[in-house]
Amino acid sequence: MFENYRIFETEVAGRKMSFEVGKMCCLSNGSVMVRYGDTSVLVNVTAASKPRDGIDFFPLSVDYEEKLYSVGKIPGSFMRREGKPSDKAILTSRVVDRPIRPLFPKDMRNDVSVVMTVMSCDQDYSPEVCGMIGTSFALSISDIPWNGPIAGLSVGLVDDEIILNPTEEQRAKSTLNLTVAGSAEKIVMIEAGADQIKEDVMLKAIETAHAEIKKIVAFIKSVQEEIGKPKFTFESKEVDHDMFEAIKDFAIEKVRAALDTDDKNERDARLAPVIEEVHAKFDELYPEQIAMIDECLYKLQKYVVRRWLLDDGKRVDGRGINEIRPLAAEVGLLPRVHGSGMFTRGQTQVLTVATLGSVSMEQKLDGIDNEESKRYMHHYNFPSYSVGETKPSRGPGRREIGHGALAERALEPVIPSVEEFPYAFRLVSEVLSSNGSTSQASICGSTLALMDAGVPIKAPVAGISCGLVTEGDRWMTMVDIQGLEDFFGDMDFKVGGTHEGITAIQMDLKNDGLTMEIVAEAFEKCRQARLYILDDIMLKAIPEPREELSQYAPKMLTLTIPVDKIREVIGSGGKVIQKICAECDVKIDISEEGQVFVSGIDADNARRAVNMIETIAKDPEIGAIYKGRVTKIMNFGAFVEIAPGKEGMVHISELENRRVEKVEDVVAEGDVILVKVKEIDKVNGKIKLSRKDALDALAQSKKA
Repeated sequence: MFENYRIFETEVAGRKMSFEVGKMCCLSNGSVMVRYGDTSVLVNVTAASKPRDGIDFFPLSVDYEEKLYSVGKIPGSFMRREGKPSDKAILTSRVVDRPIRPLFPKDMRNDVSVVMTVMSCDQDYSPEVCGMIGTSFALSISDIPWNGPIAGLSVGLVDDEIILNPTEEQRAKSTLNLTVAGSAEKIVMIEAGADQIKEDVMLKAIETAHAEIKKIVAFIKSVQEEIGKPKFTFESKEVDHDMFEAIKDFAIEKVRAALDTDDKNERDARLAPVIEEVHAKFDELYPEQIAMIDECLYKLQKYVVRRWLLDDGKRVDGRGINEIRPLAAEVGLLPRVHGSGMFTRGQTQVLTVATLGSVSMEQKLDGIDNEESKRYMHHYNFPSYSVGETKPSRGPGRREIGHGALAERALEPVIPSVEEFPYAFRLVSEVLSSNGSTSQASICGSTLALMDAGVPIKAPVAGISCGLVTEGDRWMTMVDIQGLEDFFGDMDFKVGGTHEGITAIQMDLKNDGLTMEIVAEAFEKCRQARLYILDDIMLKAIPEPREELSQYAPKMLTLTIPVDKIREVIGSGGKVIQKICAECDVKIDISEEGQVFVSGIDADNARRAVNMIETIAKDPEIGAIYKGRVTKIMNFGAFVEIAPGKEGMVHISELENRRVEKVEDVVAEGDVILVKVKEIDKVNGKIKLSRKDALDALAQSKKA
């Protein structure tokens, strides 16, 4: 039945990876089941037979689908089925999209869809790597025009040893989480999170990965030669050469004059009449290609910017090649929030707000890996007004999720542990104005906000981007690219880090890849710029984290109690812990290991709650003094609750240093009084308390 069924095998990072074709999904343009250990990822690529009308871009969609059955889980949602993709699935889709997109024909307008479905997941064998390699394999054997193949690997660093495709245990110890994609000749994608890794170590990790990638690419090429389909022909949407040359001759000087300013609004204002003039002249000459005229204008702007850079070493805004735009950093802009920081670079401006919460406020995750929660969250918002547009807000898209994750990854290595600083964090970066590199401004703004909030981060982090233009063998890089240099250039190489090293990388390319020489130069330019931003701008705004938290931030106290005492602290049906929370106006979280986190706006109330928990968790000791509440009055004395669920009795003779006729003459129900443990019955555990002994001890301590 399956006469075309084939299995191809190779080794990836020393372990077998197999590719099954010809059994499933026979209606796709290309399909493969990738198996790596017990991980199985089904990849399908399809393409429309005709181009989509009315668009000036290549319509590619890439989706990475996490099926919870792959790890034996039932979804936690109300519907008990997978809903929208998790943030991690979206980030994986972006990681696969970036290396494959530049290798499609620039003039193709046929819709292409890539779907990677995780059907079985072994945590030691990365499904993300399987998805990337499987996508390259499926595109290569399909009839879809594509200038691949590429391949990708994850890289870890354990005890200074570079590990390719690390296992789950190795990932837990690794100080590097790097994903590299490459062709046989070049690097086409880098994504990394790192614990302040030096640039030379990062370069070595990339080179090590590329050596293995070349072997995988050679394998895919051999399979393509054996079973690959002929690539289909498509209707080219390339700009008409004669039309472009005519528009170029007519408008190039006007476009140069319009672009030659450092103000984005001024540039747009100058371009508007030029565009009108071009349409007025050429709409009649090309009545059936009016949409193509706008593409010619776009191509002309790109031509001008790239010629300035390559031929004259000139940037649109007049800066030097390694010159950063004017910078500014501010903190404490918003009075009621826990921390705020604003970072401005030219016309790019980002305001980040930090919010601290109890550990129980950490985000719960419902994915296919073993990460169940995270206490540090970073969200990035890109409203339409930041670029002067009038679009309604519709929630975060893939770009916003990706930029938020990049900033989160950059700051994560410097966030203090829960033992050092028992809080959950949420940072929100609001892009106020955008002219390139808002994600890197988010990194800087987040550092400022955390320090303003009093979070004892291990080191300040800054971010900067490096651009690239190429022409044949010629190339040049420039630091701190603005919007036009991003649009018309070949690379946006984003690097976040501290004084010590790199914490995050994200590389976007529009060409067919980078040599290691270009990567090394980008690293060095970003390092120098990062140090300047940290020392000359950010640390002058706030040199170190504030010593005290905002008065509006919850005050967090921690203690550890014996595990066998957790039940007593919680009480039957939660009555004890609820009573403490209500009485002290605090929030209490208890881990299975006995760690107790008490948070409240008022520090005195939080300390009182801690004392109550300690009293419950520790058996009362003879001679210990407690502050307790009178719960009941009897003729012979008063019962006093020294902690929820723990009472003792003060005999009438122990109320004062004088004779007391009636208990009511000294105390009433509800009074809070000091008492000292006088005796504990060894048989029944009854506690005898003394108010007069507690008062005597207090008087003696005051004299001392």
